[in-house]
Amino acid sequence: MNSPPTPAHSLVGQSPVIGFVRRLIEKASRHRLPVLLLGETGTGKEVVARAIHNTSPHGRFVPIDCGALVGNLMESELFGHVKGSFSGAIETKKGLIEIADGGTAFFDEIGDLPLEMQVKLLRLLQEREYRPVGSLQWRRVDPRIIAATHRDLRAEVAAGRFRQDLYYRLNVFAIHLPPLRDRKEDIPLLVEHFLDGPGFSPSQEILDMLHSYDWPGNVRELKHCVDRMTAMHSEGAVQMADMPSALQNHLAARGSAHPQAFACSAMAAADQALPPFMLAPKSPVISLPDSNRRAIADALAATNGERAKAARMLGIGRTTLYRKMKQYGFD
Repeated sequence: MNSPPTPAHSLVGQSPVIGFVRRLIEKASRHRLPVLLLGETGTGKEVVARAIHNTSPHGRFVPIDCGALVGNLMESELFGHVKGSFSGAIETKKGLIEIADGGTAFFDEIGDLPLEMQVKLLRLLQEREYRPVGSLQWRRVDPRIIAATHRDLRAEVAAGRFRQDLYYRLNVFAIHLPPLRDRKEDIPLLVEHFLDGPGFSPSQEILDMLHSYDWPGNVRELKHCVDRMTAMHSEGAVQMADMPSALQNHLAARGSAHPQAFACSAMAAADQALPPFMLAPKSPVISLPDSNRRAIADALAATNGERAKAARMLGIGRTTLYRKMKQYGFD
């Protein structure tokens, strides 16, 4: 399930829309024009910004959280200051723009940047110069400017919250990132990418459930879900309680919630044509270790002891099968 290597590095997926985004990344990396990344929260805008930088890496990649730039020190954070320029300025300090000189300045959530700072950013884009707080000298810099936002900047311009001239200056090369609900075929690849360490492999049933959810938090929400399931699962099974609450509520609304464990790892197969032993009996109730032991024994019997085939039948790797065999006392 590995996606092919691309210049976009961590941009995971094989859907047509992601393929189109990859092509735009390659085009954007050929020049140093401003790039505007548009998309819902959690769609991977910083991943794309880093991909553009890493495709032709020069200098440093400097993320700037515009939503965190508040108060009187905002201008100092961006442009630096000289010693004695204000109370507490006991030494000269570089700003984030100077650190990004020759590299990439990534303005995350540019729609949150206050109007007074938008004016200074516009001059930086137009003149490639800035002035530190307390200095009388203009300094020239040449960072690549990448901005990102989940907001509708045209609506923000109409409302007077974003400068029209800055919008046009940033919107030279725009890339729209699709929400996860529009590329659900990438979910298995993303899940595999986010899995951390051996011992957990989601069954087709779980993947189907993940596919049924619309992921309002997009790829970031999916990563948190996988992290939670990986941390919470035990004895090869994921319980409903292990799911994030939003997903639990979604499954309950669809009538999918039930008290049985959702089989994973050593109890799951990758296709629908499973032998009867994979279905846990409703009565009498048996423990999860006993269910695991029976599943492994039946898989080995059905394959005449061929462990590679048994592992494929169970939907797990051979290493996991060997570990489980040792755990449950198989020779």
